[in-house]
Amino acid sequence: MGLSQTLLPEFDHETANTRKTLERVPDEKFDWKPHEKSMAMGGLATHLANILIWAIYTINEDSIDIAPPGGEPLRVPQAASRQEVLDLFDKNLVAARAAIAGASDEHLLKPWSLLSGGKIIMTLPRISVLRSFIMNHSIHHRAQLGVYLRLNDIPVPSIYGASADEGMM
Repeated sequence: MGLSQTLLPEFDHETANTRKTLERVPDEKFDWKPHEKSMAMGGLATHLANILIWAIYTINEDSIDIAPPGGEPLRVPQAASRQEVLDLFDKNLVAARAAIAGASDEHLLKPWSLLSGGKIIMTLPRISVLRSFIMNHSIHHRAQLGVYLRLNDIPVPSIYGASADEGMM
């Protein structure tokens, strides 16, 4: 079994849980923030939908500069409603999963770099980028969104076990 086939079951499990959490974000709370320094709930949900784009970059490019010298900074789609978030997430999920599924072990072990302003922020094997920068990053923000839901008395979905709002799903 190849590396991508080993990673995909976990990827599928985590993305299903992320989608379940995104489904709870109400349109009327898109601008809500727990603190002035925090992202708005809609911005956080949109960020979760867009994290999957990075899997595509990781597989298809050797590096990406989010603010290339003399060029336009990287822009990602912004959603204005729960349905737009879910549509964006679903679209990005299909493309990200296909990219991962099609990657050979040799390719996944090659280095990938994230740059900003021409300076390297990190260089890791692609498989490590998928695991940490995409999956762990998504898990982190999904948990953050769970706190946003709790603070707004919106039922938090069960993820790794029952939540205070629902049993095992």
